Amino acid sequence: MIDPDDRLSIATLLRIFRIKIATTWGLTLVETALFALLPLLIGYSIDGLSQGDYTSFVHFGITMAALLVVSTLRRICDTRAYGTIRVELSAAQAKRDAGREVSVLNARVLMARELVDFLENEASDSMGAAVQVLISVGVLMSFHGALAAAAGTAAVLILIIFTLFSQRFFRLNGLLNHQAERQVTALQSMDLKKISQHFFRMRAHEVRLSDSDALVFGAIFAVLLSMLAFNLWFASTQGGVTAGQIFSVVTYSFEFVQSVVVLPMVLQSLARLSEITERINTPATRQGANA
Repeated sequence: MIDPDDRLSIATLLRIFRIKIATTWGLTLVETALFALLPLLIGYSIDGLSQGDYTSFVHFGITMAALLVVSTLRRICDTRAYGTIRVELSAAQAKRDAGREVSVLNARVLMARELVDFLENEASDSMGAAVQVLISVGVLMSFHGALAAAAGTAAVLILIIFTLFSQRFFRLNGLLNHQAERQVTALQSMDLKKISQHFFRMRAHEVRLSDSDALVFGAIFAVLLSMLAFNLWFASTQGGVTAGQIFSVVTYSFEFVQSVVVLPMVLQSLARLSEITERINTPATRQGANA
């Protein structure tokens, strides 16, 4: 149970529901690790089957079966664990803001649920992405240090790009959340002019946030696609490389691209949640006159 005096935050949810969250995250890590091994096993299977050796192919089949069991169990646990957390958090937020305007209360309950959404989705994805990145870099390193160096350089450039935009994301999310708190009041006014103005302002904040996203991810994809092209060229031009090895290098380079893209998304979500956390833990003010 969430104590009425607790600060509603990611840290609080991790402390109170640590067993439920640890179980789902543990299953996520196992699932990701098994999935990350598949391209390597496929590469070995290609080389093995071409020589009549079925050992790697059998290992591939066993890994696939284990992945099926773990992924099914993880989804069953996710629904029950995070559903319970959402109920507890929504009740705590409603009790904390009881007596406030319905518009503010409604917005804050929805915002609070984003904390749980983060734990279920973005946090799990980020852990999976981190595992995939480490395995991808390790496999690329085993083939040649230049492949891993290219991947590492791309990761550093991505973090630099996102850092340059982090404050802008925080500010734009704050403006969007502030306007969202006025929505129910605007609708209750039954004044078409006020309602139109509200949704126009929402759209303006969303467009500015989307434009920033587009710039950031455009730069990120340029970096990642350059790394992917380099690794493909490097692996294909080395002497004595088998078809299975080239497949593994290209696949893990692509997996690295897909995984690293997740990390800036998670950082952006954390920027939004940091603003939401401050907002839902701050006493609301009556905004009816300003809506």
